[in-house]
Amino acid sequence: MIQTKAAVTHGKGEPFKIEDITIDDPKAGEVLVRIEAVGICHTDLIVRDQYYPVPLPAVLGHEGSGVVEKVGPGVSSVQPGDHVVLSFASCGDCVKCNSGNPYACDRFYDLNFAGTMGDGTCRLHQHDKDISNFFGQGSFAHYSVVSERNAVKVPKDVPLELLGPLGCGIQTGSGAVLNKLQPREGSTIVVFGCGSVGLSAIMASKVANCTTIIAVDLQESRLEMAKELGATHTINPKDVNSVEEIQRITGGGADYSIETTSNPNVLRQAVDCLATLGKAVVIGAPPMGTEVNLDVNTVLFERSVMGVLLGSAVPQVFIPKLINLYKQGKFPFDKLVKYYNLEDINQASTDSESGVTIKPILKIG
Repeated sequence: MIQTKAAVTHGKGEPFKIEDITIDDPKAGEVLVRIEAVGICHTDLIVRDQYYPVPLPAVLGHEGSGVVEKVGPGVSSVQPGDHVVLSFASCGDCVKCNSGNPYACDRFYDLNFAGTMGDGTCRLHQHDKDISNFFGQGSFAHYSVVSERNAVKVPKDVPLELLGPLGCGIQTGSGAVLNKLQPREGSTIVVFGCGSVGLSAIMASKVANCTTIIAVDLQESRLEMAKELGATHTINPKDVNSVEEIQRITGGGADYSIETTSNPNVLRQAVDCLATLGKAVVIGAPPMGTEVNLDVNTVLFERSVMGVLLGSAVPQVFIPKLINLYKQGKFPFDKLVKYYNLEDINQASTDSESGVTIKPILKIG
């Protein structure tokens, strides 16, 4: 057991507090990681605000990167000294995990949102009481105990502090394109929302050789970034009707669309802007119970609406692929990042919510 500092969430919507906690040693199949840095994701903030009811108090954070300090019995994929990115938790035993779809794990909700490890117990404690983790990690801390399946070994020739967001947000946006949609070369794609997820989708669309890449956002600075990263057209809904403009640009509708904003009205636009045989992907996570109105006849005419979790990715395969694209200059996700210290987590969160910062990363190590 070690004592360390973490940003603890005590109550719904309350600021993060930097406090002392204790962390157990890793058990069988688990890994102790010294956290170097961690991204702040939209999902961390909606859990802080209890739109998703993770038990509190909790140490959130699920885009960690760090160095393996210790491994429990039976761990074979990583060893002390390895650099790792931490991604989502999965059981490794169900049919979906064993068929190469860990993001659809039968125990996904329990392992990522229940606040405990796979055996139902906690590794984090404060004042002799258990504290929840998040996504099987809880990486808003100097150390984290994770399942071996959370940890993805990465090369040491890439800055470790940069890599954490590959575990969730950047993996999600890029994977929606490269894994889920797999757009054909020369196709048209629209991305609604130019945060880190949407901009990652735009970079991936360029990698996939989409001919027309349309970015939709209310912030001009985000649209400028989208153009820098590969968008061929930009739309600000304050200026034009988004659906009509997309249909004009594409000559009748887009082949693919990606909705990242969590706004059900925008999801309607993402479906309405499609050509026949078009596919819309839903990534944005609104509060539980959110509903959307669609014209059934729009869908009836051979349009598809699909959900995507974590980019439909196998992290141990996909994260190294993204790192290779980055090293080749084809996936410059470093342009999205601004660094903060852990002690500035509340300011970083505010900057993320206001749009001042696209992808905050907290330096910890």
